Amino acid sequence: MASSSSVLLVVALFAVFLGSAHGIAKVPPGPNITAEYGDKWLDAKSTWYGKPTGAGPKDNGGACGYKDVDKAPFNGMTGCGNTPIFKDGRGCGSCFEIKCTKPESCSGEAVTVTITDDNEEPIAPYHFDLSGHAFGSMAKKGEEQKLRSAGELELQFRRVKCKYPDGTKPTFHVEKGSNPNYLAILVKYVDGDGDVVAVDIKEKGKDKWIELKESWGAVWRIDTPDKLTGPFTVRYTTEGGTKSEVEDVIPEGWKADTSYSAK
Repeated sequence: MASSSSVLLVVALFAVFLGSAHGIAKVPPGPNITAEYGDKWLDAKSTWYGKPTGAGPKDNGGACGYKDVDKAPFNGMTGCGNTPIFKDGRGCGSCFEIKCTKPESCSGEAVTVTITDDNEEPIAPYHFDLSGHAFGSMAKKGEEQKLRSAGELELQFRRVKCKYPDGTKPTFHVEKGSNPNYLAILVKYVDGDGDVVAVDIKEKGKDKWIELKESWGAVWRIDTPDKLTGPFTVRYTTEGGTKSEVEDVIPEGWKADTSYSAK
């Protein structure tokens, strides 16, 4: 009869074989990327997904909960981040400069992408799975498809502050299923750090802030036995500690599956 140690060895070897057979290189993730800005470039691997000139997911959304990432202000310059970039949704909305120098079709010029989706492939400490459009944007003019044909490449990246076009306002989407006893809010288009680590709401005429809990991606929620009527002022905190208040942004008589932007 085989010893327990022999059985464990066989199981371990089988796991390694199985991983190799599927082309999975088990690379531990790097340290989390935080809201610290500087000139230092880090190394990463990059792949792309979706349509060659598309925004990634088939529904133009992703694991952050954003929709229409093919349209302004994201314009398809989006991608998935692996664990230290996506951070279980805490990285949603953060912005990165990326660039590549190899293969020859790389321009070497930096472009900016926003994290809108999750990527769990363990192929590098840092891994960006970009939209086809964002991946091709690192190419020399006219060689976008040639670069996409590489499939996977090495790139350099650094986190930067998000700068949305003039006129873009922080927006709060009241999610489907919300009602007076359950309110779920998706926060998007936040300048600066881009990502949000806390959300509170306050009903008009009241002094008490109500803390929302993380739901998933960039969605924050509250379940309460007391009916929420509105209008609501929304306070959000970014990873760097900046707090912003948007007064009465969600009106009385608010509706589910509706977006409300700062005035």
